[in-house]
Amino acid sequence: MNILELSEQEIVRRQCLQELRDMGIDPYPAAEYPVNAYSDDIKENFNEDEKRNVIIAGRLMSRRVMGKASFAEIQDSKGRIQIYITRDDICPGEDKSMYNNVFKRLLDIGDFIGVEGFVFKTQTGEISVHAQNIKLLSKSLKPLPIVKYKDGVAYDKFDDPELRYRQRYVDLIVNDGVKDTFIKRATVLRTLRNVLDEAGYTEVETPTLQTIAGGASARPFITHFNALNTDMYMRIATELYLKRLIVGGFEGVYEIGKNFRNEGMDRNHNPEFTCMELYVQYKDYNWMMSFTENLLEKICIAVNGKPEQEIDGKVISFKAPYRRLPILDAIKEKTGYDLNGMSEDEIREVCKKLNMEIDETMGKGKLIDEIFGEFCEGTFIQPTFIIDYPVEMSPLTKMHRSKPGLTERFELMVNGKELANAYSELNDPIDQEERFKEQMRLADKGDDEAMIIDQDFLRALQYGMPPTSGIGIGIDRLVMLMTGKTTIQEVLFFPQMRPEKTIPRSTVAEWAALGVPEEWVPVFNKAGYNLTSDIKEVKAQKLQMDVCGVNKKYKLGYENPKVDEFQKWIDAANA
Repeated sequence: MNILELSEQEIVRRQCLQELRDMGIDPYPAAEYPVNAYSDDIKENFNEDEKRNVIIAGRLMSRRVMGKASFAEIQDSKGRIQIYITRDDICPGEDKSMYNNVFKRLLDIGDFIGVEGFVFKTQTGEISVHAQNIKLLSKSLKPLPIVKYKDGVAYDKFDDPELRYRQRYVDLIVNDGVKDTFIKRATVLRTLRNVLDEAGYTEVETPTLQTIAGGASARPFITHFNALNTDMYMRIATELYLKRLIVGGFEGVYEIGKNFRNEGMDRNHNPEFTCMELYVQYKDYNWMMSFTENLLEKICIAVNGKPEQEIDGKVISFKAPYRRLPILDAIKEKTGYDLNGMSEDEIREVCKKLNMEIDETMGKGKLIDEIFGEFCEGTFIQPTFIIDYPVEMSPLTKMHRSKPGLTERFELMVNGKELANAYSELNDPIDQEERFKEQMRLADKGDDEAMIIDQDFLRALQYGMPPTSGIGIGIDRLVMLMTGKTTIQEVLFFPQMRPEKTIPRSTVAEWAALGVPEEWVPVFNKAGYNLTSDIKEVKAQKLQMDVCGVNKKYKLGYENPKVDEFQKWIDAANA
């Protein structure tokens, strides 16, 4: 890396790195460091009557040098702890360089160090480690954005959302509570698996690359499979493959994995998201509602110690049971319109009366979905099962056993958003084929989210699938609810981001066309002249002072061009 691409602090750190190497200290040792204690364990198990020797390691987060003694703070995977270091303890012989040179001058905030010593309590009552030996484990070459406080006001906070999500590794280091969110995410997944495994269901894996994007209504990502010379889809759901396994004889199967939908990004949507889908034979959607509400109650207790969680200033209770409300009743309740028995044209007229933006590609199911989404969905804060969807909205769902035109489907709404979608699964292959054909008719009208016919899935159904209930739960939204977060980016380690903006720069060839030598191009850039056009209006004397000033400051050793040479370059830029 060119030195001119580094900040002054980065240059100083690299100089320290070289000085350490010159002293014979490896800044990146490979050998195991035998850690036997962690910050939380040391504090929780402190006993003043017993001397405890420990070996700990972590990132240096602060340092207060006071002559021959110093205090520091290191951050390990469990938290932070104070270290007390004296010159004569870590340098018992004549050579004091480990303290005077290494600790005081060559170590930087962010470096990983190992500490051997014993636990004690300071006069101010803080449990600390008295160091008897320190070892550099990894040199940090970039300075951390450490928050500073003065008169109760925080400065240099690392709180810009785009920077935090783009550089999650820094966010985890310097911002309290971020790591805890992802530990809770792990608890959600662990509890979910435990409940499903204890119920006797089998965790499986199905293809991510699929020849048909099926199992949901969504726009897929498309890629090309070179070996087969065919276009493939990133899966939008795992449903159709999991049902094949039910056909094959599994009692219950589930998969926790990534789905991909080539749609928008906002506070509640990420194109790459984690979903859990479960299918159990001989069950229906009534059983699945009871199973789901008990599952979520157990997860909330595991994460928060109680069945309630506060989010957006509202306390949401996951304690079973939850309200069950037919979707058409919900629409009537919120809009005053009863859609029962209405045709597609009649529902289209209702949409117009509600001043909704609709188009001709929308079928009956899509229109109902749009009405519910705009007027109803956001109003359900406490967990609510919205049930009995019209058949046009549910191409993979069994017809309702007692309500003509409706299906045995539910969606679970929590805090105004869908969390889960579930059915009494359609297992009639003839009916299923007709539903697929209707989806293709919608696709012909221009609906790019309509399902494609999966002939192999139809073939599997023809071998016979037992009565089955299935559900899909959005894990990212579930974690948002369980941790009280209001944006999906807060619960994803690495959410999708737009490409980073880069400063436009003229190429070396473009600078060479003006006569500027190649080695001087980075110097011009460091001085703030990134494009050849940037020098057009600059006086030659100022350009020389700026550019040659960089040469002097960074001790590059180049022979400074004369003023008339700068003038030639300016003239060439204006030519």
